[in-house]
Amino acid sequence: MQIDTKQIVSMTEANQNFSKVAHVAEKNGVAIIMKNNKPRFFLVDSGSYVPLTDDEKIDIVAKRILAEHKKAFEELAK
Repeated sequence: MQIDTKQIVSMTEANQNFSKVAHVAEKNGVAIIMKNNKPRFFLVDSGSYVPLTDDEKIDIVAKRILAEHKKAFEELAK
């Protein structure tokens, strides 16, 4: 995932000024709320939200399973 710095808002800023977070999401499609310098929450503008298809979801899960169990699959392939 690539993150545009224009989408980043700190947790403190989100707590103190939620309307700013909403504006960032509206302008950029998504606002990324950082906590301890890590992306923690995403606020997505519903107008720009495009849900994943079932095939896309399956691809994501399959890649995750293959990555987690790569050694086992390599052994089975021998």
